[in-house]
Amino acid sequence: MDNLTHSLVGAVLGQMGLKKKTGLAIPTLILAANLPDIDAACLAWLDGIQHLGFRRGITHGPIAMLVLPILLWAAMLAFDHWQARRGKRPAGRLPIDKRWLLALAYIGCLSHPALDWLNNYGIRLLEPFSSQWFYGDTIFIIDLWIWIALGLSVWLSLRRERGGATNWQRPAWVGFTAICVYIFANGLITGAAERTTATALAASGHRDALVVASPPPLAFWQRDIFWRTAERYGSGSFTPGVGGNLDISGLRAGMDDPRIEGWLMGDPDARAFLFWARMPVAQPDGDAILLRDQRFMHPLAQDRFQVRLTAPDTATRNQ
Repeated sequence: MDNLTHSLVGAVLGQMGLKKKTGLAIPTLILAANLPDIDAACLAWLDGIQHLGFRRGITHGPIAMLVLPILLWAAMLAFDHWQARRGKRPAGRLPIDKRWLLALAYIGCLSHPALDWLNNYGIRLLEPFSSQWFYGDTIFIIDLWIWIALGLSVWLSLRRERGGATNWQRPAWVGFTAICVYIFANGLITGAAERTTATALAASGHRDALVVASPPPLAFWQRDIFWRTAERYGSGSFTPGVGGNLDISGLRAGMDDPRIEGWLMGDPDARAFLFWARMPVAQPDGDAILLRDQRFMHPLAQDRFQVRLTAPDTATRNQ
């Protein structure tokens, strides 16, 4: 998910009452909720499309989930001690409870891969032990409704707290519960869309098709459908209670082009792209091959998620 969503999750967890457990609780929760995205800071040395094969990997895996919270915990303790030595520690800040501060660092960090798994971009939850990608296909990567629900919950909770209400945590709990129900309901919609599509494809002879039901940006109750076999791919749509609209015949995926294997040897961008791609498509582009991914072939996104593969002696690409 985007970093605003991660930050709002950290804030709402604090407003649910966790911020009263220790000093520096809110900044720890928000920083921890974003910390696995530290891999984005490493992208400066990666050229072109290679960041696709690097993101959501090692800093989202089990070793990072063990180590990153401890590093953040140590940094927050050092910051508190530094402020105390300089006489700038806020008088109203709660004392630091080391055990609770570490627990909050873990809670915030673990919320990050849990949310990232929900969309269809992909996350390598087991890196470095396995490079397998995992996909939830449940929530769009930037969900406006989650922004609104979490933002409103935090604002109402803070307003009640500042007004002296004893139940100031309630709006945060309501917002958190609502988002959990929202995610669960979206999971049910995705499951129904994928089962319906798989049944229709099997009836038409595509029995081993991979089906991905992708939520659109705003109409969360709908699904964009992508399907593919080794040779063909197609798309469609699904709406609960209405049914699906599916292209059964499909188009040639083109990944059996014999040139691809040889040309990949000299093209790190293309190798990184295919490592990341879940539903790769190869399309002729003059003397080159345009590698794309079905999930991101919308005109507004396709330029960021494609690579032009050329013969080694004419290795130029447009992205």
